[in-house]
Amino acid sequence: MKKIIERYPWKFLDDFRGKFFDGEWPTFPELLKIQIERFSDRPLFTDFDGPNGSKNTLTYAQAYEKIETLSKWLLENGIKKGDRVVVSGKNSPEWAVAYLATFLASGIAVPIDAALHENEVCNLIKTAEPKITLTDDDKLEYIKKTFPNIIAKSLNPTVKEDYIYNLRASSEPAQNEPVTCDDTAVILFTSGTTGNPKGVMLSHKNLISDGYIAQRNLDIFPTDVFYALLPIHHAYTMQAAFIVPLATGAEIVFGKSMAVSKLMKELKEGKISVMLGVPLLYNKLLAGIRKGIKSKGPVISALLSAFQFVSFLIKKLTGKNIGKILFKAVLQQANIYTLRVAICGGGPLAPSVFAMYNAMGIDFIQGYGLTETSPIITLNPIENFKLTSVGKDFAPYEEIKIINGETAITAKGKALVGEIAVKGPMVMQGYYKIPEETAKVFTEDGFFKTGDLGWIDNEHYVMLCGRAKNLIVTNGGKNVYPEEIEDAFQLCDNIQQITIQGYYENNDKTSEAIEALIYPSDELYKKLGCERNNNFVQDEVLEEIQKDVNHVNKDLQPYQKITKISLLKEPLEMTTTQKVKRNYTPNVYVIDKGIFKNS
Repeated sequence: MKKIIERYPWKFLDDFRGKFFDGEWPTFPELLKIQIERFSDRPLFTDFDGPNGSKNTLTYAQAYEKIETLSKWLLENGIKKGDRVVVSGKNSPEWAVAYLATFLASGIAVPIDAALHENEVCNLIKTAEPKITLTDDDKLEYIKKTFPNIIAKSLNPTVKEDYIYNLRASSEPAQNEPVTCDDTAVILFTSGTTGNPKGVMLSHKNLISDGYIAQRNLDIFPTDVFYALLPIHHAYTMQAAFIVPLATGAEIVFGKSMAVSKLMKELKEGKISVMLGVPLLYNKLLAGIRKGIKSKGPVISALLSAFQFVSFLIKKLTGKNIGKILFKAVLQQANIYTLRVAICGGGPLAPSVFAMYNAMGIDFIQGYGLTETSPIITLNPIENFKLTSVGKDFAPYEEIKIINGETAITAKGKALVGEIAVKGPMVMQGYYKIPEETAKVFTEDGFFKTGDLGWIDNEHYVMLCGRAKNLIVTNGGKNVYPEEIEDAFQLCDNIQQITIQGYYENNDKTSEAIEALIYPSDELYKKLGCERNNNFVQDEVLEEIQKDVNHVNKDLQPYQKITKISLLKEPLEMTTTQKVKRNYTPNVYVIDKGIFKNS
C-alpha cells in the first residue's frame, strides 16, 4: 500500500499565533485578518452577475472592507455578543459578506435555506429569535410584514436603500467583546421547518478546525478556484466550498443555478479547479460526457473505453495521472479540463462513477459527514483512494468507532457493522435550546452517534451502509440497506429517481420484502415515443424498467432482490442537496405481477 502523505496545512498559523490570535484555533474574525495579511490583493469572491453575465471579483482586501462596514452597521443597530443574525439567500458574495460580518460584530449567524416556503422560514425565525435578517428580495417584504420588530435588509442590489452594500453606520460604534474559539458561530437547522426545529450549534473551533483537519487527506493551494454551486446554507457547501478556500487563501466562485448553459459558462470562464457536488450532479455531468463519447462512433468509443481502463489502472498502481492527456478533448468539451479535484458528498457515489472520473484524469474523491460534525469526518486521500469507501479518518485528530455492532458479511468479507460514532474538535456543541435531544445523540464516553450504519477496515477507511432509520429487516432477520441498492442504479439512463423501501408481503408484518419506487426518465419516454403518464403505454415502460431491475437483481443477495416496483406519477420531493425526503406518501402506479393498479 502506498504511504499516506502526512499533511499539516495549519502549520502556517504558528507564524501568527500571539500576534493575531492566542487560542488553539483562530476565530473567523482572526482568520480574516490573517488572510488579509497574506493575500490582500488575491481574488476571494467571484460571481457572474455583471452586465451580460460578466465576471465580478472582490479581492481579500475589498471583501474585508465590505465585511467591516456591514459589521459596524450591525453594531449600530443593536447587535450584541451572541445575538442571532439570519442570512438567507442564493449563493453570492453578499451572502458571504453578511455571514462574516455577523462574526466580526460578535454575533451568531443563522443560515436559512432560501428555497423554503414562507411559513417554513417563519417557523425558523420564531425559533432563532434574530435581531436582524439579511435576505434575498423574494422574502424581504414578507419578513418585514410578519416580524415588524426584526430589522430586515436585502442581499440584492435591486432595493438600493435596503441593499447591504449601501448600509453605513452613522458614527464609529462601540465594539462588542470579541468572540472566542468556543463561542457559537452558527446555528444550522437540519429539520423541523414545519414542526419543532432542530438547530445545530457549531462553534468557531468546530468549523475552522474541521476546515484544516480535512486537508490532512487533500492538498489545497492558494491558487485554487472553488466552485460553490450547491446551496451555501448547507453545512457541506459552507465548509468545503467556503470555509476551506477562505482558510487556504483560495478563490470562491459562487454559482446560483444548475442550468446546464450557466454551469458550463461558469466552469469555463471561472477556470474552476476544485468543485464539489452530490451524486446526482456528477451523474448528470458524466451522462453528458458519455453521450459525447458515444456520438463519435463505435470505434472511437471502444478506444476511449480501453484508454479509461489503462488510465485508471496506472493511476491506482503508480499514482501517475495520464487521464488528463488521454481525455483532454473530452474534458475540454465538458468545460472541466481545468478541474483538478472533484469532491462528492451528500451520499455515496456509485464506484463505477468514481472510477470513470479518476480514469479521465480528475482526482475524484468522496467524503462523509453530518451537519453535527461541521460536517467532514472522513475524506478519501487522493494518493490512496478506495472506490467503495466514503473516506479515511483524520486520526489522531478525531476518533471514529462502531457501536452496537454485529458481525456481518460485506463485500470485503466479515466485518463489524453498526452505528458510526465520532469524537473530535469538529463535533457540535449541541442542539439549540433542546438539551434533551442533545443528550440522546451522545454516548456516555462523549462520542456523537451519527445514526449511520457502516463498518471500518483495518486501515481506518469507513464503508457506509445507510441510515439506521432506513434499515429494512427481511425474512430470517437479514438487514438490507436501501442506499446500497439505490447506488446500483446511478448510471441507469431509464431511471431518473429510485427509492428503495420495505413492504409487507404478508399480514403478520414480521418481515419486509424490497420495493423500488421509480420515477422513469424523460429519455425513456422519448425512446418509446410516448408521453409520460399515458396509461396505454405503461406496460412498455414497465418492461424497460423491469430489464434494469433484473440486471441489478442478478448481482444482489437473494434477500436484497427487488420483488415489487411502483412507478411514480411525480418524483418524490428532494432536499436542496438532491436527496429524497423519505417522509413521503407517494402518488404511484403500483405494479404487481405486471398488472397496473391505481393506488
